[in-house]
Amino acid sequence: MEEKANYEAAVKLPVAMIDFATGFADWFIILPTIIALMGAALLIMLRFNRSIQPILTIIFILTIIIIEINLLLRILALGPQSMTMGKWLPPFGISFTVDIFGISFALASALTALIVTIYAQADLAKREVKYGFHSLLLLLLAGVSGAFMTGDMFNLYVWFEVMLIASFGLIIMGGRKIQLDGAIKYGFLNFLATSFFLIALGLIYGLFGTLNMADISLKAANAPFGPLASIGALLLLAFGMKAAAFPVNAWLPASYHTPHPAVSALFGGLLTKVGTYALLRSLLLVMPTARDFLEPLIAALAVITLILAPLGAIAQTNLRRAIGFLLIGGIGSVLVGLAVPNLRGVAGASIYIFHSILTISALYLVAGLIEKIMGTEDVRKMGGLYSASSWLSILFLVLVFAVAGLPPFLGFWPKLLLIEASLERGEILLIIALLTNSLLTAIAGSRLWAHIFWRAGPEGANSEQPNEKLQPLKTKDKWLCSAPTTILILLIVYFGINPNTIFGLGRVAALDLLNSDRYVEATGLAKPDLVTMPQLGEEGEK
Repeated sequence: MEEKANYEAAVKLPVAMIDFATGFADWFIILPTIIALMGAALLIMLRFNRSIQPILTIIFILTIIIIEINLLLRILALGPQSMTMGKWLPPFGISFTVDIFGISFALASALTALIVTIYAQADLAKREVKYGFHSLLLLLLAGVSGAFMTGDMFNLYVWFEVMLIASFGLIIMGGRKIQLDGAIKYGFLNFLATSFFLIALGLIYGLFGTLNMADISLKAANAPFGPLASIGALLLLAFGMKAAAFPVNAWLPASYHTPHPAVSALFGGLLTKVGTYALLRSLLLVMPTARDFLEPLIAALAVITLILAPLGAIAQTNLRRAIGFLLIGGIGSVLVGLAVPNLRGVAGASIYIFHSILTISALYLVAGLIEKIMGTEDVRKMGGLYSASSWLSILFLVLVFAVAGLPPFLGFWPKLLLIEASLERGEILLIIALLTNSLLTAIAGSRLWAHIFWRAGPEGANSEQPNEKLQPLKTKDKWLCSAPTTILILLIVYFGINPNTIFGLGRVAALDLLNSDRYVEATGLAKPDLVTMPQLGEEGEK
């Protein structure tokens, strides 16, 4: 009875209004999302003006990048930042709360969107521009930015829906049968995931009386264990589907290879990362007790995902389907960080998400260049590309090594942290799974490289004869596709050789996830000078 009384006292709804004006700098927290939304609306109105749309899109994204760099520097100096709509504290006001964990991914996503926008200009048809490619791209970026920066669980659901609408439009653009087939699989499973998330939100509000992440984290410690564990399981299922973790991952390789390669890069780099971000945010910062209960299940899912995904890549003959399985394998690495929630483990998971945003996007873009030259997506019909483009073969091999986690590339460092974290906890099975994943991923990538670049011609009797179907890249493709892709890969190589900045950001992100004090204080809930009015209840009526 005493425990029940303590819990009921803890979840009483405070009514508190922020008694200070919103600072000018605080508006920068919501500006990236607002610019992307307003830009998407403007481009819809200008959809018949084909020449102005890419220019405006690039300007909008560059503006977002500048604002997010400013936010990153501000957070490094002052800690997490928050802006609450209407100046009402939770549970009434909706907060945008951003820390290093969120802003790093938002910035990486904006950089990726900029590269993809330039890359896509080489192949966009007039019809695709008229039907809103650039507008949907900005709408997708708005959803991603909002998800990474929101401090409210229902707001997170809203941004998931925004991403789903935009991505559904992008995946069917072109109208080919294979795109429609991929869109049905993609849409159905993602609608199912958001339904589970919505059910979890109803339970969270019923249990805590709030949907603000900081507010929930204060009240979760006193919550009844049974309902909390049930909510955690629902969130694991919903976000696990969004992230494409085993066993709810079949939709990803069945859909991500169907649209334009630039869209595949956008999806592979951004969408699943929002799912993994939401998993870490909700089960580490918001409801760590639920994570503790689910730890054995999370560890098992991590092991299975790490091993089965690269095996799926080895079995594929479609290039971008194979990359989809490599992407799924990376989700297993993030789950390891969730299963071993010490400083190294969470930092490793955070850095891995950042690495995967850049590396998987680049891998899809390189795959698009390969398909342009080969004229096919089928690896069995490829061959001889090394003699035609040795530079492209180097780019592909660098990305394979980065995805596999081989030194000195960017993917090596987060895996090293995850192995050290598992050693601290004595999780030998997780270490074996991580090492096995690196080996199998290297085998899958090397197999693709050998078939595409090293073998002289297509599979069969003429495999040792020169491939006569090679089509040299046009000048437009070299400038709009090869150049930005090369810049992105050079950025990946730079972070791999000089990882100190990434290590520092990962450590701060992990500290704020494992200890919610700074995050909670940023929302104003921990400020002692705020006046709190009691909830109107039986005593108030008397």
